[in-house]
Amino acid sequence: MTRDNRTPVTVIGLGSMGRALAEAFIDAGHPTTVWNRTPGKAAPLVDRGAVHADRVEDAVAASPLVIACLTTFEDTRHALDPAAIALRGRSLVTLNSGSPAGAREAAAWATAHGARFLAGAVKNVPSAVGAPDTLLYYGGDRTVFEEHRTTLKVLGGDTVHLGDETDLAALYEMAVGAMLLPALTGFFQGAAVVRARGLPASSTVRFAEKWLDMIKSLLPVYAEEIDSGDYTDGASSVNLFLAGAAHDEALVEETNVDTAWLAPLNDLLRRAADAGHGEHSIAALTEVLRHPTREG
Repeated sequence: MTRDNRTPVTVIGLGSMGRALAEAFIDAGHPTTVWNRTPGKAAPLVDRGAVHADRVEDAVAASPLVIACLTTFEDTRHALDPAAIALRGRSLVTLNSGSPAGAREAAAWATAHGARFLAGAVKNVPSAVGAPDTLLYYGGDRTVFEEHRTTLKVLGGDTVHLGDETDLAALYEMAVGAMLLPALTGFFQGAAVVRARGLPASSTVRFAEKWLDMIKSLLPVYAEEIDSGDYTDGASSVNLFLAGAAHDEALVEETNVDTAWLAPLNDLLRRAADAGHGEHSIAALTEVLRHPTREG
């Protein structure tokens, strides 16, 4: 594909991620039209070669491929409502947060207005957009993905189509994203603990990285246990984690660090043990999470 025949792209929404998406398309030589409710955000992109559309209708009409990067599916629909007629015959790709139900509603709205639809997610920070190892995944109309695969790969080299169900990216986004806040809060608690001793938080980074590498190596093992339903390998058992939870109170007394956020997690451990999973792999917590209204 030469620079002269690269697919024109419109980017709707110019927050930090939307701006990064537009920059990647511009740098790759795609004619790029941009629109944002606050027009001033378009100025740096115009300086780089983008075209700024004053009206969202004109932005949508400018390109066969429309990338919407707003906060939620509801925000996307609200922003695009004035351009609903212009969507006919175009491919709409959403890269925003939201629930699977929100993705299905957005898909129904888009297809009702004659657009083909993909819902996707960028699994990295804005500065990583365009990198060969940056992951983006999409769910929805496979013909849209195949037609625009090369263009979409401009945003990240690890580009995946999950399936034809329009809510799959949102489903995986919430499933995988559930790890983020607990992991970060664990790091922040550790930082507070060492700071209580007058040590820098930066001194924990090397060790935290190694710990995360170890956790990463366990994920395929736990996934296999969950898929098979066999939790009998108790090398890292529920009871072992329960024993560790007993140290929380001592840590509070010594450092005055608030560990209350761990209480629901410790309660989950106790529920798993009460359901007969005490000597089972910690992956058995999945069964308690799947069946919150009954034991096991």
